[in-house]
Amino acid sequence: MSTAEAVQRRTKKAATIEEVCSVRVGPTQFGMPIRHILEIVGTTRPQPVPLAPAYVGGLIHYRGDVLTTVSLRYLLGLPPNEGTQDILVIESVGGCFGLLVDSVGEVLTVSSAEFEPTPTTVVDKRRTLLAGAYKLKEGLLVMLDADRLDPLRLSATQAA
Repeated sequence: MSTAEAVQRRTKKAATIEEVCSVRVGPTQFGMPIRHILEIVGTTRPQPVPLAPAYVGGLIHYRGDVLTTVSLRYLLGLPPNEGTQDILVIESVGGCFGLLVDSVGEVLTVSSAEFEPTPTTVVDKRRTLLAGAYKLKEGLLVMLDADRLDPLRLSATQAA
């Protein structure tokens, strides 16, 4: 083996495989690592919370607890969806919360070899919500960061 091949082998990082749940919000396909998803709650309508920050989609009853939901549409600057939405119950460092999305797709297996970081051209306010994107045959799968979507963290970052 030549020294060039040896260097290439050492610098080439082994690709890792990850399973992600695909969701749609508006025209865009997003992904959330399934390790963060506790459950997909169908079309439950969250109860509005007066005086709550605009990104709060409402409260839902979930297995004896009350969870705050976060409207991904609001965070992305999209108009509200008057139709039904699906809710992903997400587990993050700060606890559990619901994430309102237009629809839930399928579980996809992706490779780190196809991953690209979020471009710097994305507006800072939105870039902080994203973890990057996977290049798929059908287009891009924009990855969401569960910890950055946590309502407690959002209250700190949205205020700043």
